Amino acid sequence: MVHFHLNPSLWAVLLTFTSLQPCSADKRVDLVVRPDGGNVSSPIMYGIMHEDINNSGDGGIYAELIRNRAFQSGDESRYPVTLDGWSAVNGAKLSLKKLAQPLSTALPYSMNVAVPSSSTEKVGFANAGYWGMDVKVQNYTGSFYVKGAYQGESFTASLQSALTGEVFGTTEVPVKNAGSDWVKYDFVLVPGKAAPNSNNTFAISFDAAGVRNGSLDFNLISLFPPTYNNRPNGLRVDIMEALAALKPKFLRFPGGNMLEGNTLPTWWKWNETIGDLKDRPGRAGVWGYPLSAGLGLVEYMQWCEDLNLEPILAVWSGLALDGGELPESRIDEAVQSALDEMEFLTGDASTHWGGIRASILGHTRPWKIRYVEIGNEDWLGGGSKGFENYKKYRFPAFFKAFQEKYPEIQLIASPSVFDGMTIPKPAGGDYHPYLTPDNMVLSFNKFDSLTRDNLTLIGEAASTHPNGGSGWQGNLMPFPWWGGSVGEAIFLLGLERNGDKVIGTTYAPGLRNLNRWQWAMTQIQHAADPALTTLSTSYHVWKLLGTTALTKTLPVTATTGGIGPLYYVAGETERGSSVFKAAVYNSTEPVAVSVQFAGLTAKVKQPHKKSATATLTVLTGPTNPYEYNDPWKHNNVVKETKTKLKAKEGGTFSFTLPQLSVAVLETDSD
Repeated sequence: MVHFHLNPSLWAVLLTFTSLQPCSADKRVDLVVRPDGGNVSSPIMYGIMHEDINNSGDGGIYAELIRNRAFQSGDESRYPVTLDGWSAVNGAKLSLKKLAQPLSTALPYSMNVAVPSSSTEKVGFANAGYWGMDVKVQNYTGSFYVKGAYQGESFTASLQSALTGEVFGTTEVPVKNAGSDWVKYDFVLVPGKAAPNSNNTFAISFDAAGVRNGSLDFNLISLFPPTYNNRPNGLRVDIMEALAALKPKFLRFPGGNMLEGNTLPTWWKWNETIGDLKDRPGRAGVWGYPLSAGLGLVEYMQWCEDLNLEPILAVWSGLALDGGELPESRIDEAVQSALDEMEFLTGDASTHWGGIRASILGHTRPWKIRYVEIGNEDWLGGGSKGFENYKKYRFPAFFKAFQEKYPEIQLIASPSVFDGMTIPKPAGGDYHPYLTPDNMVLSFNKFDSLTRDNLTLIGEAASTHPNGGSGWQGNLMPFPWWGGSVGEAIFLLGLERNGDKVIGTTYAPGLRNLNRWQWAMTQIQHAADPALTTLSTSYHVWKLLGTTALTKTLPVTATTGGIGPLYYVAGETERGSSVFKAAVYNSTEPVAVSVQFAGLTAKVKQPHKKSATATLTVLTGPTNPYEYNDPWKHNNVVKETKTKLKAKEGGTFSFTLPQLSVAVLETDSD
């Protein structure tokens, strides 16, 4: 876990940015892009990966505001059930109870609220949220369950400042008469004014005199702000909007280490993440905190629907993070679970699991699943023994079952050919490079020698450590930094050059709550206050390249200069435009570039248009390559410049790119 705060100026003094030999010979690079040849690229080149690390799910993209809303654990030996996040109001006494009649078998614990015997005022409890709550003048949708004899007229739900006590909004929730059973209450709360900061709490209070037996029991206390596309139990708007702007093509879920679980019994059981929230037991997270399972399988699929993403579904391969694994005699249990999950997602209403999806959850139309990954980092989590067993019997069992029942699905093994696994056709592999910027650059041509039979997903990738540092013996960098992001850009250009061998690529992890994290390097940082949502330097690089993804590569010939310090790729986009992408790394001076799109002049059909035009977008960073976008400074060290260029004779565009820059030249439509 990283808790230090780098001084960028100090880093600049202590380290030269790169250990690679500086390039000064190719001050000019002249290139010709041929209109024919090349390869068809993956239709899902850039995407998103998610698992609940850094409170990126609960307390992150999952919009629920209440922390510890249902007193869940998933593994009480690891996460004892507590009242974390809750506090008493006006002298009430809070305690955990495991009632004979719980809200559900999935949620056995509830919060007992005992009232002072002589109290005549309102009492209750408050929740601090995930390190605060953002309060605006908008609809907040809430609910809670109550058990016990209460003869008051209503419950009061409110949002107030944790610093001053100022109340921003309240609503009265009329009491229902339901005897001794659990009763669900729903409400809408609209604050009368916005809070000046996120140091706020949510509270429920009630008339102490109306409590007949001294206490009431509460469970599954929930509050949602408006969500993306107004989904019930949905996702946070500002984070989803930031992800949507990347124009991603796929979502890889549910991980990541979260898929495997800490122990064999605590893997991500997909069927415990569907249905009513009161029937979801939650689970023991693998990153130091329990999970609510509110962001479950269906919510992931709705995320895909909302952003038009191709699901890359990871299924459990029978391995736990502690090295435990199912023996060969039991591997069919994991295989059958994966097949059941596929039936739930893709089966029609006549199938068992498809019928549950259609009749109970109301989603009558099956989803489409075209990619399934078997496990996560099986070359790592179980050590050498686990990896050997993955190759010996675990992956083969899944491969055989899916080939028989779902032969059209692209299977992906969690190791790649680079990890030492020979992957049977037509399955692909998954490669996870977490590298220094120098090693990202050295990986520019890593895929050149692969054949199309070595189809590979880059399911996680990032520059994580500085050049010349201690690597994994030390800490990660505190945030993505400009020099590291340029290194990532060059690696991505290398992937796009080999778009017929690559399934897709994604930065990982994507999200980090600024109040609790286990992995510092993420594309986006966030907190309760939306003003702290920060788009990192890497976000801007991946956005530029992802929004101009190639559908086809085009051959590039260098008539002057070549690869390094200018790295490049050319092709066509889904918009039909011609594109040249480049980045400069480790140059002693700016690089003059000319790019000729052979045949471009012939494409100009309008008589009044004398020459073709293109838009050059260039990202540059600060003088100090170790600087980053700091959430507390609200700064952006990345500068984007757009320039309209006219082609010279033969469809040639000329421009200059500085050291540590990333650029996209895209021809304009006629």
